[in-house]
Amino acid sequence: QVQLVESGGGLVQPGGSLRLSCAASGSIFNVMGWFRQGPGKERVLVASIMSAGTTNYADSVKGRFTISRDNAKNTVSLQMNSLKPEDTAVYYCYAFRLGLPAYWGQGTQVTVSS
Repeated sequence: QVQLVESGGGLVQPGGSLRLSCAASGSIFNVMGWFRQGPGKERVLVASIMSAGTTNYADSVKGRFTISRDNAKNTVSLQMNSLKPEDTAVYYCYAFRLGLPAYWGQGTQVTVSS
């Protein structure tokens, strides 16, 4: 049974920073990353990273967020800087191996507010 356990969400003021982490059980995944779902919005991709290190970011977070992973520990992290109120959302970690369904974390709330 694969599990993805997230940590690091919370309340932060605009312009602040947060770091999300996700620990996965099982063997290495081809792709790991983060989606988010804001109030009344669809779940959308924030950032992803392949096992070799290639990254992909949503335009809205480029230059502010940095995704990284540790293949030895099977973890993925998201460093979020210069946070804006529109970054408020539930953030979901995901991971998948080619040809197989994705696994999802339970979600962690990020609230950006003064």
